[in-house]
Amino acid sequence: MKADATADGLSLLSAEAVRSRAHRILEIGLNDQLLHFRVDLGRLDEAVDLVLAITRKAYPTFDVPFHSRWRHFVVGGVDRWAALAEATNWRDGNERARAEFELAMISVLLDAGAGPSWRYRDGVTGARIGRSEGLALASLDMFARGIFSADADEPLRADAAVLQRLTVADLQAGFQVADDNPLIGLEGRISLLRRLGEVASASLQTFARDDAARPGGLFDHLTGMTEQGVLGASTILSELLRQLGPIWPSRITLGGIPLGDCWRHPALKTEDATTELVPLHKLSQWLSYSLIEPMQRAGLQIADVDGLTGLAEYRNGGLFVDAGVLVLRDPIDAQREHDVASPLVVEWRALTVALLDRLADLLRQRVGLDAVSLPLAKILEGGTWAAGRAMAFARRPDGSPPLKVASDGTVF
Repeated sequence: MKADATADGLSLLSAEAVRSRAHRILEIGLNDQLLHFRVDLGRLDEAVDLVLAITRKAYPTFDVPFHSRWRHFVVGGVDRWAALAEATNWRDGNERARAEFELAMISVLLDAGAGPSWRYRDGVTGARIGRSEGLALASLDMFARGIFSADADEPLRADAAVLQRLTVADLQAGFQVADDNPLIGLEGRISLLRRLGEVASASLQTFARDDAARPGGLFDHLTGMTEQGVLGASTILSELLRQLGPIWPSRITLGGIPLGDCWRHPALKTEDATTELVPLHKLSQWLSYSLIEPMQRAGLQIADVDGLTGLAEYRNGGLFVDAGVLVLRDPIDAQREHDVASPLVVEWRALTVALLDRLADLLRQRVGLDAVSLPLAKILEGGTWAAGRAMAFARRPDGSPPLKVASDGTVF
């Protein structure tokens, strides 16, 4: 029985599980049987119009990069990481890839919502930058200063032993946190980084194949899984979920498998132990998208990028609420704060994943491109995330999402 439960748990650690269950939630919604939202597909064209307009403005030729953390390291037209990396004397391309894996992992794990008031003062421009871009720049500056490295002569690396010793004070200093500049979820963020160090130290066969224990060892592990230099994007996610599963807070486990960003919703029924379980894996998918470019730079080919799903976070989800595609059954819910595990939030996030697929199909039809030339990763970047933010600022002065979610810094 436990073996069956373990297999059931492992079955939820995939992009396919995220997509299939999200579409089941959407189907229930289209039958008007969800608890908290009605779905109005008649309003989806409005969302497509906005995404298309914003994408054309930013990328007139539709030469859109992937949605990944690397976009946030470009400040004022200058790619801060590229400049740093190109000025570094790497031993080889694999060494740069390991460092880029570590920067991406640390920066993504620190990327949960910052709250509306936090800002990071950029030492180069003096600008005060908030939200995801500010978090990215703060994490890059910490990485560049060698905060995560055990070797003063090699600042651009992260060692497992150093990650395990990080304190809240380290993060407060690196992120310029003060009474008048609060950052939500500090304890949750630092716990993720400590556990990342613990996992890397405990799994030497994965994380210490060519060096001391460090998160960047995952690059060597994934390289070993390629076939003729090709690796599927969904395999990146599955390995991230399996290898890094223990870093997430203790939530739902099944057969001894920690399920991470996976939640219960009473409307989703199955005949096995996974009944009511809705996997979303937002930060892990965001990280998967962010690991593609380092692997490509190292000479590997990443196949089936569209195998990953859209991201179940508040900008994409806010787009559908603000555009009227998703309508709260109880309008008062817009004023309440909701726990991330609540059926309302699980419903909202799952519907977001499924609706992003619907939106992507409509947008491709409009511009005459297929999923290979315009994968979801580019539509997100072009795209839905920017459109969600634009609509949020148009409707609310502080740009906050249309729903309030209590965050511990580890989900989105």
